[in-house]
Amino acid sequence: PFQMLQMVGHQCSTVCPGKRAGESVATAIHDFEGAQTYSEKRGHNFVLNADFDQISFDQFDALVIPGGRAPEYLRLDPQVLALVQHFAHANKPMAAICHGPQILAAAGVLGGRACSCYPAVGPEVVLSGGSVPTPSPGLDSAHTDGNLVTAPAWPAHPAWMRQFLQLLGSRIEA
Repeated sequence: PFQMLQMVGHQCSTVCPGKRAGESVATAIHDFEGAQTYSEKRGHNFVLNADFDQISFDQFDALVIPGGRAPEYLRLDPQVLALVQHFAHANKPMAAICHGPQILAAAGVLGGRACSCYPAVGPEVVLSGGSVPTPSPGLDSAHTDGNLVTAPAWPAHPAWMRQFLQLLGSRIEA
């Protein structure tokens, strides 16, 4: 999402609690290799370009919450939850994928909303008052509910980002 948003002209800041600009976070590569769930392999280092502790929530127009396993611990950070609550209450565009909705659930912003997510996250979405649309068999569909665009896994990147760009008012001409 970072490079795709930059490609169409959006300025993007990447942050992580406890880290500063110039530091990196490890990414993970998930794949569906025939087991009951995804496999996980070490991905590349993703360099941060801003300090989480220095950002002002008001300076941003939209929020992208990544998937993978990071949301398991990010949802425990009160400042992360405050950031999500700010975007939800201000009705700013938000996008979340895979396990990202765990953060939305922990922030208490899913009540009455439909939210696509990795199937194992579905119970958390429902317990937080949301509903989970039935994903496509290939996990390649996305769902928009107001200012929120969600998707179940990486195969949905094209649909997820297409819907998010529409929400942002971005135009892509072929």
